[in-house]
Amino acid sequence: TEEEKEKKKKKKKGGGGEEVEEEEPDESMLDWWSKYFASIETMKEQLRQQEAAAAEAEEKEEMEIAEGSKGQVKNKEKSKAPKDDKKKKPQSAPELPEKKNKQKIDELKVFNKELETEFYNFEDWLHTFNLLRGKIGDNDDNATEEERIVGRFKGSMCVYKVPLPDDITKDAGYDPNFGMFQGIPSNDPINVLVRVYIVRATDLHPADINGKADPYIAIKLGKTDIKDKENYISKQLNPVFGKSFDIEATFPMESMLTVAVYDWDLVGTDDLIGETKIDLENRYYSKHRATCGVSQTYSIHGYNTWRDPMKPSQILSKLCKEGKVDGPHFGPGGRVKVANRVFTGPTEIEDENGQKKQTDEHLALTVLRHWEDIPRAGCKLVPEHVETRPLLNPDKPGIEQ
Repeated sequence: TEEEKEKKKKKKKGGGGEEVEEEEPDESMLDWWSKYFASIETMKEQLRQQEAAAAEAEEKEEMEIAEGSKGQVKNKEKSKAPKDDKKKKPQSAPELPEKKNKQKIDELKVFNKELETEFYNFEDWLHTFNLLRGKIGDNDDNATEEERIVGRFKGSMCVYKVPLPDDITKDAGYDPNFGMFQGIPSNDPINVLVRVYIVRATDLHPADINGKADPYIAIKLGKTDIKDKENYISKQLNPVFGKSFDIEATFPMESMLTVAVYDWDLVGTDDLIGETKIDLENRYYSKHRATCGVSQTYSIHGYNTWRDPMKPSQILSKLCKEGKVDGPHFGPGGRVKVANRVFTGPTEIEDENGQKKQTDEHLALTVLRHWEDIPRAGCKLVPEHVETRPLLNPDKPGIEQ
């Protein structure tokens, strides 16, 4: 059970460095949750460091102000403070060797906000424009924009001078007749399988008199409406759901996914605690490749098995072809050349029985993880991740639930 895992983890953390060494290599004990908890620790550590750095900068600023105003008396007092700070830091240093041992657990990226804010809303070429109903008569004047939306137009507009300047034509290998719009997917409806993983909710707004809630998940996409009512979690504001849902959908008709948390009630109707909406189509078509995150390592068994339907080498070939990038050229000695860059990496992989065989996948993955370094066509690809989204309630606009 998770609790046991948690206890084991705590034991591991508590023990000295050597103990960790002994316990760690047992792969069979590790699963996705181990990976997730390890990643959360890393995220907390990063946040702590950021806060410490911000506090130090503030202190420095105060010190400079004090120096300016009150001469040396203040200055002596102030200059002591940062020294204390430095003393405090080495105390946390003993944790570091342990951290290195723990690093054996592969991690994923935990974003403490929505994925969209990290990747420019996934509007790298598809912009969304709301289409509004006209205002007829005076009584419609006070209708909110939300109520007047009749549809959404997605597209991109470009104004450019014809003929195109030579440098642009050369640089991108454009066919001048098509101008800027090349390599754009066709407009036909496309069937997709959407898999939604819901890990947990934190600090839910209490919905019951006892100051707690009985949350369960509801998911809506197009005609699909799933209410996971029988699996509600009793009296809990920080429920761990750990659920996955599979939904078939057709873009562009069904592209807005709603994930909601409801409060289960024995009597009467269940109340909405809050919901979040995700534009799946924008993610699907984004050049940041937001369909399945690129993980840190390539593995064919164990808790870290590669989960994308395409292997790293297939993804890389596709990106190179679409971006008209030269490569990938795999060479001897664990080298791969893409455009004018050379990347190196391991070339062997172990299967479940410990048999080693040759593979280009690690090399391809190295390139994918540094895709933003590739000139012109490169951009940051979405890593394997968990995102954190605010739950909103239309009755309480702007307040996170």
